[in-house]
Amino acid sequence: MSGKAAITQIVKLLVPAGKASPSPPVGPALGARAVKAMDFCKEFNARTAHFKTDLPIPTLITINPDRTFTFTFRTPPVSYLLKKAAKIEKGSGNVGAGKIATISLKHVYEIAKVKCTEDGLKHLGEERVARSIIGSARTLGIEVVP
Repeated sequence: MSGKAAITQIVKLLVPAGKASPSPPVGPALGARAVKAMDFCKEFNARTAHFKTDLPIPTLITINPDRTFTFTFRTPPVSYLLKKAAKIEKGSGNVGAGKIATISLKHVYEIAKVKCTEDGLKHLGEERVARSIIGSARTLGIEVVP
């Protein structure tokens, strides 16, 4: 009666497109769960080959009890897209530190269109997603101008 129940495990990683390798963060996260990291890396790199290299891809890996896995990926993080639109490397780090860059409302809606393709955000609508993006921009020190 002291056997382990078979449990499906979920691992969340942020992996650059086309650059997955068995080194951290992929190797340790999968190796601890007895999954061959190289198999994941080959499949991930093949499926993300059409993306721009180094684009951070949030990846959700589902590991089955028999050590097989499936994975899905989502759109890049809003902060990454905002920093690219503002042409900055890093946010201000302080909410009240002042504005370090500006972007237009057009940029915000373009990012909202990208984010609305995700299943979890489709039902919110583009305007609500855009408002959330404006809040993230404010946190990064990016001013949104009309």
